[in-house]
Amino acid sequence: MCKIYNTIGSLSTLKSHLHGNDIYEFKSLKEVIDFQNSYTSARQQLMFQHEKQIEQEKNTLHLELQNLDSEIESQRTQNKQLLQNEVDSLKRQIAVLTNGSSMNILQKLLGYFRHRKIKKEVIQKEADFDLLIAKSVKRLNDTYRDKQKRYNFIISDIQGAIRESANLALTELESKKNTIDGLNSFIYGAIGEQKVVKTLENLSDDYYLINDFNVAFSPAIYHKQENEYIKSVQIDHIIIGPSGIFIIETKNWSDHSIENLNLRSPIQQIKRTSFVLFKLINNEIGNYHLRLSHHHWGEIKIPIRNLIVLTNSKPKEEFQYVKVLTLTELLGYVNYFKPAFSNQETKRIADYLLNMNELSVIGTKRYKSY
Repeated sequence: MCKIYNTIGSLSTLKSHLHGNDIYEFKSLKEVIDFQNSYTSARQQLMFQHEKQIEQEKNTLHLELQNLDSEIESQRTQNKQLLQNEVDSLKRQIAVLTNGSSMNILQKLLGYFRHRKIKKEVIQKEADFDLLIAKSVKRLNDTYRDKQKRYNFIISDIQGAIRESANLALTELESKKNTIDGLNSFIYGAIGEQKVVKTLENLSDDYYLINDFNVAFSPAIYHKQENEYIKSVQIDHIIIGPSGIFIIETKNWSDHSIENLNLRSPIQQIKRTSFVLFKLINNEIGNYHLRLSHHHWGEIKIPIRNLIVLTNSKPKEEFQYVKVLTLTELLGYVNYFKPAFSNQETKRIADYLLNMNELSVIGTKRYKSY
């Protein structure tokens, strides 16, 4: 099995977008795809859960209203008795004061004023009797009224109650679905790149696979043929093996996408990255950093082969600068070429590219794409 480095680029980008939208629950591409495929059933399950919750709430409210009704009546009866006892006690005090014949003048005067005060209190309590009883059970009556209102709403419009209950969860679920659907291009890309990685895993351990190879340059590299300055490149996969380097651009495209004139040709993309990689590698050869074997005719070339891998079907045409393959053709093509480097030389080339990728990412603090 070949040695594999880095997470595939589309998956990294997909996770970045998900996290940017506060979606952290998905740990793998499969979980994202499963969510998309199960959205309808998840929505139905959510509605079913809230239907059960509303039904349970209705039953609970019905029982609570019965209990509250009994509690209110019991509290009212008890408070009536207490208030009546207070009134009776006050009336007894009045009777005692009225019969106080042995009192002196001062006592009679004080008794007169106390008699008036107690009588006034009795009159006030008897006048406010019903109001005082109602006030004593107000909290219970308020609770009863609120629960009765909710209960009436549920029994009169249970579907509306279910929709109201599920609204927030449904909104969050739909928002998540819309966000993920908006990332379908990255999902399709990640599916294709995972298929390529799964296929390349079957190469021997003489091979090194670098996914999502990113390099930024300062100063920029001038591409004379295209008259442009290249500041950075991104490559889906690089295979380094005894027969050289394979640049792989993966496209999980349908036949319709292949014929779509609005989609950018991947050939221009891979030509650009191949030029940059050629410049970097040959600069290292010239500086003898890679310590490759020498031939008395001159410096040995590191072959760089450009591949576009389509996971479904491919055009019938052949193209310059690049070999277009289907997924089933990929391993056979890579294994076709004869070894040109020792295992140690292959490892030095791979280490050089890995180090370049790592330093570029650290230096820029993020992946850059062209």
